[in-house]
Amino acid sequence: MKDYVQVPAAEFEKPYELTSTRESTPFLWLRVCCCCSALRPRYKRLVDNIFPEDPKDGLVKADMEKLTFYAVSAPEKLDRIGSYLAERLSRDVVRHRSGYVLIAMEALDQLLMACHSQSIKPFVESFLHMVAKLLESGEPKLQVLGTNSFVKFANIEEDTPSYHRRYDFFVSRFSAMCHSCHSDPEIRTEIRIAGIRGIQGVVRKTVNDELRATIWEPQHMDKIVPSLLFNMQKIEEADSRIGPPPSPSAADKEENPAALAENCFRELLGRATFGNMNNAVRPVFAHLDHHKLWDPNEFAAHCFKIIMYSIQAQYSHHVIQEILGHLDARKKDSPRVRAGIIQVLLEAVAIAAKGSIGPTVLEVFNTLLKHLRLSVEFEANDLQGGPVGSANLNTSAKDSDEKIVQNAIIQTIGFFGSNLPDYQRSEIMMFIMGKVPVFGTSTHTLDISQLGDLGTRRIQIMLLRSLLMVTSGYKAKTIVTALPGSFLDPLLSPSLMEDYELRQLVLEVMHNLMDRHDNRAKLRGIRIIPDVADLKIKREKICRQDTSFMKKNGQQLYRHIYLGCKEEDNVQKNYELLYTSLALITIELANEEVVIDLIRLAIALQDSAIINEDNLPMFHRCGTLALVAAYLNFVSQMIAVPALCQHVSKVIEIRTMEAPYFLPEHIFRDKCMLPKSLEKHDKNLYFLTNKIAESLGGSGYSVERLSVPYVPQVTALFPSDKKPHKPRHKRKDEDRLSRRKSIVDTVSIQVDILPNSIPSDDVVSNTEEITFEALKKAIDTSGMEEQEKEKRRLVIEKFQKAPFEEIAAQCESKVSEQLAKGVGWGLPFVTFSW
Repeated sequence: MKDYVQVPAAEFEKPYELTSTRESTPFLWLRVCCCCSALRPRYKRLVDNIFPEDPKDGLVKADMEKLTFYAVSAPEKLDRIGSYLAERLSRDVVRHRSGYVLIAMEALDQLLMACHSQSIKPFVESFLHMVAKLLESGEPKLQVLGTNSFVKFANIEEDTPSYHRRYDFFVSRFSAMCHSCHSDPEIRTEIRIAGIRGIQGVVRKTVNDELRATIWEPQHMDKIVPSLLFNMQKIEEADSRIGPPPSPSAADKEENPAALAENCFRELLGRATFGNMNNAVRPVFAHLDHHKLWDPNEFAAHCFKIIMYSIQAQYSHHVIQEILGHLDARKKDSPRVRAGIIQVLLEAVAIAAKGSIGPTVLEVFNTLLKHLRLSVEFEANDLQGGPVGSANLNTSAKDSDEKIVQNAIIQTIGFFGSNLPDYQRSEIMMFIMGKVPVFGTSTHTLDISQLGDLGTRRIQIMLLRSLLMVTSGYKAKTIVTALPGSFLDPLLSPSLMEDYELRQLVLEVMHNLMDRHDNRAKLRGIRIIPDVADLKIKREKICRQDTSFMKKNGQQLYRHIYLGCKEEDNVQKNYELLYTSLALITIELANEEVVIDLIRLAIALQDSAIINEDNLPMFHRCGTLALVAAYLNFVSQMIAVPALCQHVSKVIEIRTMEAPYFLPEHIFRDKCMLPKSLEKHDKNLYFLTNKIAESLGGSGYSVERLSVPYVPQVTALFPSDKKPHKPRHKRKDEDRLSRRKSIVDTVSIQVDILPNSIPSDDVVSNTEEITFEALKKAIDTSGMEEQEKEKRRLVIEKFQKAPFEEIAAQCESKVSEQLAKGVGWGLPFVTFSW
């Protein structure tokens, strides 16, 4: 025994150094080895016992139970157990002993799951070191084995966090595994799945602790997010794309890299907070840019749908701001790329508009309108500076691409606006209307200096289309709320009447705001309606606010419709929209006074088509007469006056037999022969003022104003010292209307009162001129006291503010009283001239 004891303790770990004496003293060598084994630490002996002689036999369960009991009983030994296991595993990995590696990791997993004390921290360090060794190896089986162990560890809730522990290596390694390009498709898929599951484990292990949120740092997110998106794209080799892809069943969804990556992506975004939301979203833009996934943008739209539905609702505006910022950064890219970004914004806005959108409402619209102007500017530059020859094909392609951008912007604006609450939508309507360029005014805030006439017209159309989308479905309780003066004045501006498409858009915007009972669909198309009751028109009693609106703005609406019927470039749709405008005003805003005004307007349109002072083509004259017929047929049935319905029906019946081109069914739908002139037509083909007045008077209507022909009022829309330049063919209406100024500058007012609405050659027009100075003199010469001064002030104020038709009607009434008293021709027809 003496010889045995004198062997140094350091030699116990190196039994191979005694092999030189094995042949000479075999007994001594054997006894030394047995003694070494007996004197080794218990934890090492317990660890060694779990490894069988043949690794195929697997873990020795009985000895593993002993090791587990020992670790639980003596938790202070866990760090040593872990270190020794790590040492053995490292040696086996280097020597490619995969069987022993599997046994070591199985033992580590069981120890990890069994020991839940604070002393497990040192053991975890050894465990992570062993997992890192496996991930660094080039064998796919070992990489998958290490990933599975890490996932098990990630699911363990530790009592106290380790703030010093970092997972930088694991983030990098798992991200690299997500991009595996192994030649064997099955092994490649297995490695990618392991990488995704590893990233999922890192996320679960780190995001729950606010003090250990290093995972949200940009250097980590720049690896994690692109790795997940790469697998969500379902990128496959060309050989594997032959034939239709099989739809994954519920059982193998977890084995599908795309489905697993999407679940991990959703989980990551669902754990994002206010401070780290942007770090998780920005790598998405980088990935989409790098892989050119904005055109086509199906995958980009899919990604942002996932983002918007996964994040907390109150953070939605962060994502929208990021998309807007990226759109600004890519404003010089190709039109299709910009269109793809805008369409993605539409998808995000469609989701965010139903929740919390924060302070980004005006920012969204302002950015979109800015890019709309840029798109129109690019389009105008391509059209003006495009080369000749074959290069024109590229110019036309760019032009069509810019239209895709513009349509995408309009759709986004419309969808966003239509999902806003009413109070915000009214603000957006005013905001967009303030951007519409109106010649001669400085109210618009959009820079059009680089657009030119064609570009300006284009931006007007685009903005009005955007406004049309926003106003769709808007239901205001009162028309004053929907059409305030600050909105109505620029909307009905003369500069928006220069093009038939602009006029159509203006009328459609008005219809969206007027139609509060969804009657417009029933009125679609201009036609003679046999029985209006079959349409089941919905209407309510006119409220006081609507009556006040018509007293203040009715003449402006009438004037827009009157002048809109007299434009040379009108098409069928223009007449249909004008008819719908008259019908909606009748349904939504018409009391007895408004009905009389609308009938006066219809008769004035008939007279203008017959007289044809503007030299309109015969199609336009017949179209106006057909419009009048369709509207009078509608209004006569709406107010239910039998005599008026009888007169209108008789005229329509005569027209059907003798002049079908005066009816909408023929002039707008059939290629009918147009007459050469209208002078030879019988008066029975026209609606007569005296018969209309007689029929309405018999039903209790005040018909005095019917004898006063309608004359469109003009408001000063342009400064007197600065008028817009217009083409010659567009100046005639302005010249005709600009003869009127405000009453302060009045020299005289002229009104020609015709005996009936049908012009004839024997009309006598006796006039007498009464100037403002004469009226003032007549008032001043009488001895006035305070009461007389007040009356004079009221008279002057009335001449300044009262509608022209009201003044003319009172003058006519005064003339009638004087004639009845036998006064003579003191004021037979009142003539005021401006």
